[in-house]
Amino acid sequence: MTVNVYMIFNGNCEEAVAYYGKVFDTEPSEFSRFGDMPSEPGQEMPEEMKNRIMHASLDIHGSPVMFSDAMSSAPISIGQNIHVAVISDDLAKMTQEFERLGQDGKIQMELQETFWSLGYGIVEDKYGVAWMFSHDDGRQ
Repeated sequence: MTVNVYMIFNGNCEEAVAYYGKVFDTEPSEFSRFGDMPSEPGQEMPEEMKNRIMHASLDIHGSPVMFSDAMSSAPISIGQNIHVAVISDDLAKMTQEFERLGQDGKIQMELQETFWSLGYGIVEDKYGVAWMFSHDDGRQ
């Protein structure tokens, strides 16, 4: 059993997938558009939806993170109910990723040593998604 993160965007999913791919040095393993989906008779896809992302997936530190655009008729609030936890034993790489997200976002808690970790911090990225970074050094 796994627990995955699924992020839904209002028409800028493709941009977000490219951004996160760059931050975490990874490429999408899955990528499909609503226009790629076969249409049911009488239920044709609205033209403004055809180029939006139906599903994309990135492997971030061995965990799948999935993405989609919302239907244009039902926009959603981004980031308020999502926290993505990145747990790594590579403090240098984790610090680099934290700083990359912080460049365009807002650091909520500086990456710092805590009683359970050599490095823990929270950063909100430019899309309003909160990322918690925690170095796994065996203290937990």
